[in-house]
Amino acid sequence: MRIAVVADPYIPIPPTLYGGIERIVAFLVGSLHDRGHEVTLIAHPDSTIRCAELVSYGRPPHAGIVLRTAELLQVQRALCARVHRIDLIHSFGRLAGLLPLLPVRSVPKIQSYQRAVSWPGIVRAACLGGSSLVFTACSTAVYAHRPQSARRHGSWLTIGNGVELQKYVGVESVADDAPLVFLGQLHPMKGPHVAIRIAQAAGRRIVLAGTPEPGPKGREFFEQTIAPALGPDVEYLGAVDDAQKNALLGRAAALIFPSFYDEAFGIVMAESMACGTPVIGFDNGSVPEVLRHGHTGFVCRNEAEAVDAVGRLGTIDRGEVRRECAARFGSTVIVDAYERLYRAMRDRLDRPSMAA
Repeated sequence: MRIAVVADPYIPIPPTLYGGIERIVAFLVGSLHDRGHEVTLIAHPDSTIRCAELVSYGRPPHAGIVLRTAELLQVQRALCARVHRIDLIHSFGRLAGLLPLLPVRSVPKIQSYQRAVSWPGIVRAACLGGSSLVFTACSTAVYAHRPQSARRHGSWLTIGNGVELQKYVGVESVADDAPLVFLGQLHPMKGPHVAIRIAQAAGRRIVLAGTPEPGPKGREFFEQTIAPALGPDVEYLGAVDDAQKNALLGRAAALIFPSFYDEAFGIVMAESMACGTPVIGFDNGSVPEVLRHGHTGFVCRNEAEAVDAVGRLGTIDRGEVRRECAARFGSTVIVDAYERLYRAMRDRLDRPSMAA
């Protein structure tokens, strides 16, 4: 098939450090290319992923009505110029980028969400796109509580996020004094300070990795809340690349994921599972979907339950954690799911394609 994939222009594909959605787009586009599909990627100018064509767009700081509108127009022009040479459009970017093509019912379109959605915009787009437009989300939690208007208009499907398993080494046993790990942005809603409290209450060492929230508030939170806790039992590494992440998660007793967000997915949970490392997470958003309580980790309602879960880590089979990650969140599984959707939409709209 001839497929156009759209990503936001903020981070290159693949990313080197931070980048959640970008990691999914990277293995999707690369895998589609390897499977013989002709892929056009509309994304950050410094993207280096394998594809038939890279259409670069966007200009920092990607903020303000003028720059944001210009970026949407760039996406729209790129898609309109290629509409007769593609079989399907898959957007991980802004829904407004699809606007000119929404009424074109002969072109299958997928809008994928890895974040909270704007329901009025969804309803309007669904009415314009009809059966040619399908929405996907990385967890059912993203759209489970949609309003009635959005239930009447628009088709939704859950296709989870995933990880490239070959980048992570499964570790079936760790030392008795292995540390706990927090990996993510050091933002109050992500709960790094709570992770520290959980580790301290459980009598365990903890290693934190990630960067503070950009701006003065982020620096203030780090300096006033995180920095004073650092010491022999609380270590801070800063940002980590993929190799460092693999080593850090692989030697950890557990990933502590005490997020207060309604997380759309939380890719770091799947990355931890790929290393065989169980996850202790708070019962918010997608966490109960990603974790299988008592098997790949523990879903907790509060700090006390998380502290108790630390004491139960010995009941988890790390080999099972890795195997379940492969079965549910391996990149091949995710690409297979998207490819099935592509073919179903193409066949339903009866559009010719380059390849079967």
